Amino acid sequence: MASKRRKLSNPLALTVMVALTERPMHPYEIAQTLRRQGKDQSTKINYGSLYTVVQNLEKHGFVEITDVQRQGKRPERTLYGLTDAGREEMTEWLSDLLALPAREYPIFETALSLMGVIQPDEVARLLRERLAKLEVEAAGVRGGLEKLYETVPRLFLVEVEYQLHMIEAQVEWVGGFLNEIHTGSLDGVDAWRRFHETGELPPEFAELQDPT
Repeated sequence: MASKRRKLSNPLALTVMVALTERPMHPYEIAQTLRRQGKDQSTKINYGSLYTVVQNLEKHGFVEITDVQRQGKRPERTLYGLTDAGREEMTEWLSDLLALPAREYPIFETALSLMGVIQPDEVARLLRERLAKLEVEAAGVRGGLEKLYETVPRLFLVEVEYQLHMIEAQVEWVGGFLNEIHTGSLDGVDAWRRFHETGELPPEFAELQDPT
């Protein structure tokens, strides 16, 4: 299965369409629903731009106005519902995300790729700081999950399980990497140290810069 180019790429648009499978809603009600369901823990949700997202969904025919309500002197409330085209787009988009791995470029990977400009012992100190925070975060998520399991079916907690798994995997990797720096078993760590001691690029690193 190949992923096709989407008319909309903001994951919030997909989250809104899924919310509208329940019933037509006003954008403010959509925001309340997403917050109540904890979707802000798994999707970057900018509630200020939610109205724009809904308008874009309407522009592309994925949602439509189903009703306009007025209660007393309150402003009119426009309710939006999912169209057949929107349901099809939602299903295809979600299927692609589940089936096809995507390169996401996490910012931590960027930092790791550039860390050579910082002295190894300082990198180790910074990573120990990160590791401590990750361990606290993992403990918090783990405790929260155990509490949620008492009242919420696991089906609705799988994204939190995945978050915990990824945090724990990062804890394991960072801990192992720190040990390699500490013991000197990391391939290239001696040249890394020499670079910061002398200010000159070691020959083995220079060769990587200019393989010709």
